[in-house]
Amino acid sequence: MSATPAAKPSIAKLALEDGTVYTGYSFGATGEVDGEVCFNTSMTGYQEILTDPSYRGQIVTMTYPHIGNYGVNHEDVESRKPHLAGFVVRDAARRASNFRSDGGLAEYLELHSIVGIHGIDTRALVRRLRNEGAMRGVLSTIDLDDASLVAKAKQSPGLVGRDLVREVIPERPCEWDEALSRWAILDDETAVPDIDLHVVALDFGMKWNIARHLRQQGCRVTILPGTAKADEVLSYKPDGIFLSNGPGDPEPLDYAIETIRGVMKESPVFGICLGHQLFALACGAKTFKLKFGHRGANQPVLDKDTGKVEITAQNHGFAVEESTLPPELEITHRNLNDNTIAGLRHRTLPAFSVQYHPEASSGPHDSSYLFARFRENMLASK
Repeated sequence: MSATPAAKPSIAKLALEDGTVYTGYSFGATGEVDGEVCFNTSMTGYQEILTDPSYRGQIVTMTYPHIGNYGVNHEDVESRKPHLAGFVVRDAARRASNFRSDGGLAEYLELHSIVGIHGIDTRALVRRLRNEGAMRGVLSTIDLDDASLVAKAKQSPGLVGRDLVREVIPERPCEWDEALSRWAILDDETAVPDIDLHVVALDFGMKWNIARHLRQQGCRVTILPGTAKADEVLSYKPDGIFLSNGPGDPEPLDYAIETIRGVMKESPVFGICLGHQLFALACGAKTFKLKFGHRGANQPVLDKDTGKVEITAQNHGFAVEESTLPPELEITHRNLNDNTIAGLRHRTLPAFSVQYHPEASSGPHDSSYLFARFRENMLASK
């Protein structure tokens, strides 16, 4: 009896706007997507990356070669569904091996209509992106003509000037009551105090672990869509206002900048990632697009107050322009890879922000103290 031959893997192609085309194999959903091609240097945490709304409009390349070996599960998601445009890996594991796994990565991508490609030289791709900068691209399993794909990549809108926040924000306000996962690494500083503070979180594409950390600090958390007006935010009588992460270019978000200006004199403010950029814009600074962005769980940041270096998780393609900082803002943290601003503090108001992710899911826990600092600001103001 002869064995049935294995099905031939389907071809997929990734084309960049500079004319480079990578040929590999399809995994996940079939179809065609466009977006800005970027890379993430994390060795683990691909499920958190997939479900981080900040990746809206991006085709994400993982630099670590072996992805999918521990599968996926229902506890580690950071939002209701994956938000990125496409997923690129060197080696897609065909077998998931972990006691928490609910299924495989390829099936998860297919379930959520995410197009993936594996089997390409991701080292060559990342080297090109580092040298030339992040580029627009097209990932396809249906159109395999190189010239056609490159033409489509050149026509992709990219990220600059687009409002991607409106595509990922929640439809209506909600109350959050979930603390950190039973699998989270905790220390004495994260023991849950009594619920005695009320935080209103402006959701521009917020990772759920941020809300979990706020809850862990003894806060009642009300989540509002990032389009909420200042009067609506203040009507909840918050003890503190949180500005979340989110996707894309911050400068088109006039509605968010106006709201932040309207609330930051009324309540302590803490911003993360896009929230950091919006806080700076609300104070009068400007932002600019980084060459290839900061994405990974190994970004070194200097805390200027203590002199300590934190290893941080980051995911952003824009940064605050230092030359445009108004006098009322001071720099508290710096990215040691390129000396860009990684943290700001208002000189007269209880408001601060960081360009990285202290909720760190998945990632290091060096920066979780920032949630305790926010709580201290709220208690002092209260």
